Amino acid sequence: MASQDLPRPDYAKNMKLIGHSDQGGRPDGVQLMVNKGYAITGHMFSKGFSVIDVRDPRNPTPVNYVAAPENTWNIHLQTHGDLLLVINARDMFAAPEFQDEKNYYTGALGKKVGTAQASEKPMRDWTAGMAVYDIANPAEPRRIGFMSVEGGGIHRIWYVGGQWAYASVLLDGYTDYIYMAIDMSDPSNPKEAGRYWLPGMHQAGGEDLADPSQRGGLHHPIVHGDIAYCAWRDAGLVVLDIADRTNPQLITHRNWKPPYGGGTHNALPLPDRELLIVADEAVLDNCEDGIKYIWVFDNRVPSNPVSISTFPTPDEDDYVAKGAHFGPHNIYENRPDGMVSSDTIYSTYQNAGIRVTDIRNAYRPEELAAFVPPAPNRLMDQRPNRPRVIQSCDVWVSAEGLVYSNDYNGGLFILECQF
Repeated sequence: MASQDLPRPDYAKNMKLIGHSDQGGRPDGVQLMVNKGYAITGHMFSKGFSVIDVRDPRNPTPVNYVAAPENTWNIHLQTHGDLLLVINARDMFAAPEFQDEKNYYTGALGKKVGTAQASEKPMRDWTAGMAVYDIANPAEPRRIGFMSVEGGGIHRIWYVGGQWAYASVLLDGYTDYIYMAIDMSDPSNPKEAGRYWLPGMHQAGGEDLADPSQRGGLHHPIVHGDIAYCAWRDAGLVVLDIADRTNPQLITHRNWKPPYGGGTHNALPLPDRELLIVADEAVLDNCEDGIKYIWVFDNRVPSNPVSISTFPTPDEDDYVAKGAHFGPHNIYENRPDGMVSSDTIYSTYQNAGIRVTDIRNAYRPEELAAFVPPAPNRLMDQRPNRPRVIQSCDVWVSAEGLVYSNDYNGGLFILECQF
């Protein structure tokens, strides 16, 4: 796309848009990875996933689209080396019961989907599990393996090579997504190795939730060494000792809802500084769930992480009134094949775009840069009453500092930082 045709931002600070793509007419994106010069993005509404050639970041070119199975989400994915791992789960936002997204983000999901009642399995018309692709040539993903699960499916995976992958999985008999370690020794035949859930989640085992009105399910873990840092939505932060992958053990569980609004989405360790960056996702329109924050924790004692600061909340516009979601969604997770930084954190704030934060002073984070895309040309989201508002979703950063970000409706944005 020529520079004169690039979308004009609603707001920009120390960031310049250099490339944009509608991803082959499928501008909706969720998780985004870049591998050997190709961006691979899972779709929220277009099903499947797409591959965009970004070797020339000023001229991103869609080169492939892989369709999802019927009624199935491929929204999250991971790449490392020559492997691509793609989640398969029920397409929740196409389901009648979740056309009002508040029903998705509140309460025990497994009870609503019907998977918690293991003895009453309804007819399933979706595919549940994890697909493995060979991406020696990222432009042509070649499926080589699949791990099936019984239930709603897998939500999100953490994989940075080697024997182990880690995932959040909605299994029969459980009230929401739980933690699972996956043995990738044979990529053509991944296998479950171990699981962990919070007390009360195993309904089929006779457990009961203390508060079934909360969305107490694992979003996903991030693993460093033998510790898994798990973002457990309305149940907060769960830290696990996974030295024995088959038998995870709780190190600590911290929850700050109430008084804060929950929705914990990422827990990123910065081991060289003994810090932990934790993002709470804004999940309801016009901040009905409150203002959400990205927190900095002192993690010198893993059994006692202590919050020491929060990132600044964007305020150059009235983002609460703008519509749709305002607040954190995702943070860039220091992928080993991209940028790794313990001083600069890249995040998406949904209707407030992409934000870059300096945490050299961990007690006083400061915004370095921002980019707020304009309203999308059209809505891929067909749920009723959705506003045509940007919802910046994911962010990936190259070792050279190029920033790639996508949106639920607005396509792929490629940005240069100017700081």
